[in-house]
Amino acid sequence: MGTITTRTVEYPADGLTMIGHLALPAGVDRRPAVLLGPEGMGLSDVERRRADALAELGYTTLAFDLHGGRYLGAPEEMLARCIPLLADPDRMRGIGHAALDVLRIEPRTDPDRIAAVGYGTGGAVGLELGRAGANLRAIGTVNALTTGRPGEAARIRCPVWAGVGSQDPIMPPAQWNAFTAEMQAAGVDWRLTVYGGALHAFHHPPVDHPTVPGVGYHPEHAQRAWRDVVNLLAECLPVTAVRPSCDPELGQEIQDLTRTP
Repeated sequence: MGTITTRTVEYPADGLTMIGHLALPAGVDRRPAVLLGPEGMGLSDVERRRADALAELGYTTLAFDLHGGRYLGAPEEMLARCIPLLADPDRMRGIGHAALDVLRIEPRTDPDRIAAVGYGTGGAVGLELGRAGANLRAIGTVNALTTGRPGEAARIRCPVWAGVGSQDPIMPPAQWNAFTAEMQAAGVDWRLTVYGGALHAFHHPPVDHPTVPGVGYHPEHAQRAWRDVVNLLAECLPVTAVRPSCDPELGQEIQDLTRTP
């Protein structure tokens, strides 16, 4: 499919200068696009590799920033920023809209064909964009079963897929039930995938710093969740000549994505 190109993009949001990673497919034509959100620690090489893999599949992809170019490896620092952020839908929407605007004006983006995919805090941002009525073709989240303000889920205009680990103490069954009840009451086209035996952030390769309790990598489910994301995009945002998710080459991409940065 040719060689992708990447570049760093800076833009203001949440009182910070955000530093995102933009990955462009080969060619010069407009493509469907993906807004890719990171875990609460912030943008890392894991998300950059995911953005590159999506560009190789034909999607213009922006991996957006949460913390002004910083990666918050200390759990205390990460929680001190993310807990207030997750409690403030308007702040999350501001971060999401700022990144969405950057992606939408990119010449390689088809502005009417954009999906939001996110992990943890980045997934919550994607859900809030949906609750704000953003024009999205799909929302995919992992470890982000947040609920919004009453009635606002009715503004979601696209299918929503969510994945969670069955043993995730940060996203317990009560939270699954609240999320699915919200989606069902709003008439959203929703799906929930529960990955048996997986903890929180099961998709993220091991890191060389402390983490919050309940976090654990599950390589098999990490690959399955990636395939589920790719299949969601193939269904809601098809690209000509995208390889199917069972392609052996894509399997190698999945393995590459799940290596430690």
